[in-house]
Amino acid sequence: MNPKKAIVIGSGIAGISTAIRLAVKGYEVNVFEANPYLGGKLTAFESNDYRFDSGPSLFTLPYLVDDLFKLANKNPKDYFNYQKIETACHYFWEDGTTLLAYAEKERFEKEVEQKLGVEPKVLSEKLNHAKLIHEKTGKIFMEKSLHKLSTWLTKDVLKALGNIFSYDIFNTMHGANLRLNNKKLVQLFDRYATYNGSSPYMAPGIMNIIPHLEHGIGTFLPVGGMHQITLSLVKLAEELGVKFHSNAKVQKIEIDNKKAKSVLVNGKELKADLIVSNMDVVPTYRKLLPQLKAPEKTLQQERSSSALIFYWGIKKEFKQLGLHNILFSEDYKVEFDHLFKYYSLYNDPTVYINITSKYEKQDAPAGCENWFVMINAPSNKGQNWDEIIPEARKNILQKVSRILNQNIEELIEFEEILEPRTIESKTSSYQGALYGAASNNRYAAFLRHPNFHRKIDNLFFVGGSVHPGGGIPLCLLSAKIVDDLTPKA
Repeated sequence: MNPKKAIVIGSGIAGISTAIRLAVKGYEVNVFEANPYLGGKLTAFESNDYRFDSGPSLFTLPYLVDDLFKLANKNPKDYFNYQKIETACHYFWEDGTTLLAYAEKERFEKEVEQKLGVEPKVLSEKLNHAKLIHEKTGKIFMEKSLHKLSTWLTKDVLKALGNIFSYDIFNTMHGANLRLNNKKLVQLFDRYATYNGSSPYMAPGIMNIIPHLEHGIGTFLPVGGMHQITLSLVKLAEELGVKFHSNAKVQKIEIDNKKAKSVLVNGKELKADLIVSNMDVVPTYRKLLPQLKAPEKTLQQERSSSALIFYWGIKKEFKQLGLHNILFSEDYKVEFDHLFKYYSLYNDPTVYINITSKYEKQDAPAGCENWFVMINAPSNKGQNWDEIIPEARKNILQKVSRILNQNIEELIEFEEILEPRTIESKTSSYQGALYGAASNNRYAAFLRHPNFHRKIDNLFFVGGSVHPGGGIPLCLLSAKIVDDLTPKA
C-alpha cells in the first residue's frame, strides 16, 4: 500500500517542523522551497571572517525544538544544544542610565531598585502577572486553534474566563504598564510589543504575557548560533525521509471538488493527500490560490512592523555590551507613531544590537565583534527606501556612538544590509512585515488566518502570518496545531 503524501510549501521553521510531524505520522513528505537555501528567515551567512545569523536572534521556549526530536524518538542533545543566558538584555538610555536585565528574578529586582529606584515588589508583581496570563491563557491562545469550537468547550477556557478582567484585554500594553510608575521601566516593558511587530500604545494588555517567556522561563542561545535550529531540524527531517527541494517555486495549488489535490512546481503537477502552505498567507492566496475567493478582511489587516538591519563587522570589543542590547529612543510614543501612523522612521530610533561572538568566539576575528544592528521599520508601502536607509544609518551611528562614547563608523570593516524590500523579496513576507498582521487591537488573535481552510479540505497553513503568530515559538506551535488537525497517514 502506498503511503499518503504531504506537500509543504516553504522551508521556514514552521514548514520544517510541520514536515517532521507529518513524517512521524507516516506521510511521505516533500518540501518545496523557492530559494536556493532552506530556513526562510532563520538562516546565516559568512563574509570577511565574520558569521551572522541573518534573521531571528532571540531564542525562547527551547523545549519546543526539543519536542520535535522526542516526537521522533531521538535524543535532542545528539542534534541540538543550547545554553541559558545569564543576562536577558543590556539596556541603555541617553541620560547615561544602564540596566542589566538578569535572568535570575531576585537579581533583576535588585538591579531595578539600584538603577531606577523602583521597589522590588513592583517588578515582582509585574513578572508574576505575566506568569499568570501565561498559565491561564497560554495553552488556549498559543497551542490550540481558535477557530475550532472544540477549543472553547474545555475546562481550561472556563478557568481562563474566570480571570478575564485581570488580563488587561480592555487596556493597551502601555496603559497596563503605566502601573509600574517609572518611565524607564514602562518603556522596558512596552518594548515587548515589538516581539510581534506591534505598538504598545495599540496592542492589548494581554500581550504582557510576553515578558514571562524571557524572564520567567529564560533566554537561550543555540550552540553554534541561531542557524543551528534550522540545520538540526533539517537533519532530523531528512533522517525521517523528508525530501527538500530548493530552487523549486510552487506556482499554484490545484483545487478539485473542494479539496486541495496537487501543486504546480516548475510546470509539473504533483499530487498529494495534504498540502500545507508555510508561505505568507497573502501571497498564498494572491499567487497560489487565485481561483478561490480570498478572505479579504483577513488579508487586508494592518501589517506588522518590518526591520532595517545592518550587519557590521566591528574591529573592537565592547565589554559593556552583551548578547542582546537595547539603546532606547527618548520618545517612544513618537517613534511608534512614525512606524504605524506615518509609515516612516523616527530620527531617534530605538536600536537593538545582537552580538553572538560574545558566546561564539568563532563568529568574529580575535578582538572583533559581529554586530547585528536592527531598528523597527514600517512595512513596505512604497516608501523611498533609497533615501530613508542612508538617513537611518546616520542616525543609528550617531546614537550608538554617543551612548558608547566611541566613533562606531571608523570601526566598521564589513557591512551588509537587509531592509523591508529585500525581506519581502527573499521570504515572500507581504510588504516585508516580519510577523504577518500586527496585533494592534484586542481582537487581533481572532482575526489571524486559521491553520486550516474553512471550505477546502486537505489545505493547511503554518508560519508567522497565521495563527498563533510570528516568532520562532509561535511558528513551531503553528506546526503543532496543524499536527493536531491532521489524521495519521
